[in-house]
Amino acid sequence: MTQPHERRIAAVDLGSNSFRLELGVYDNGRFERTEYLKETVRLGGGIDHNGHLTMDAMQRGWDCLARFGQRLVGFDGSNVLAVATQTLREACNRDDFLGHGAKILGFPIHVISGTEEARLIYQGVAQALPHSLERRLVIDIGGRSTELILGQGAVPEVMDSCHVGSISWSMQFFADQRFVQTSFDAAEAAARAVLAQVQSAYRSPAWNTAYGSAGTVSAVSDVLAEAGWPAGAVDRTGLDWLKAQLLKAQSTHSLHLAGMREDRKAIIGGGLSILCALFDVLDIRQLVLATGGLRHGLLLDISGRFEGGHRLP
Repeated sequence: MTQPHERRIAAVDLGSNSFRLELGVYDNGRFERTEYLKETVRLGGGIDHNGHLTMDAMQRGWDCLARFGQRLVGFDGSNVLAVATQTLREACNRDDFLGHGAKILGFPIHVISGTEEARLIYQGVAQALPHSLERRLVIDIGGRSTELILGQGAVPEVMDSCHVGSISWSMQFFADQRFVQTSFDAAEAAARAVLAQVQSAYRSPAWNTAYGSAGTVSAVSDVLAEAGWPAGAVDRTGLDWLKAQLLKAQSTHSLHLAGMREDRKAIIGGGLSILCALFDVLDIRQLVLATGGLRHGLLLDISGRFEGGHRLP
């Protein structure tokens, strides 16, 4: 039971690959997590050739939101933020999904811009790092977009959202679930072409440390750590090794790597290709795994309401 001076707060992140819910208690400037839920919904894989979310994809999302909604019963509406990202920025029929989804969840769902997503990601990453004036590059490879943020300390300065993601790239270049060199070559070249449009702002030496947030970087880091690489970081040698393992396996069905979850196999080809392209385009030598992310940025926005800080509309 919360104390009179405590506030229960919650963040809901409707990503293109996973939906996430984090619940906790805010008290005198400190947040304590009480529950964290994550479900692989793969909403971003449900956009058809006409730009519409399929009914199957929407139902997967609604089912997840119903389970989240059960955890949010009794929460004050001002203490819950739910946001949707690239898939629902794209989907022509997003209002169909959002209208029913908000009723099931019990709270409004905000579709945020790519720039706002980038701001929240950086805010979430920075709050988990020691206070420093270092210049930081933060990368988040999502299901249908990749966010790049350059900042110093806790302040984001340059932000971009690029239309390249682990789900969309896997559907385009690895649709048959097979790993061949020509597919990787094509996927990396396409990703480099997209990222080249913004590379001038983010190339080394504009930053001191590069951080990677969310699914793809975490999945790659986990596999590399199991194979003997230093935990919590990714380098080019590790990426090349992992690509070699995928090529050796030849398909997702034959891929058996310690540290790789089953639900990640179907989109690892696209995610790895984008990560390799980022290393090339931005001259990255090492990417440090960040523990913070979008939902942590949301939680900071909620707590900022109590302190008079930034908030979503």
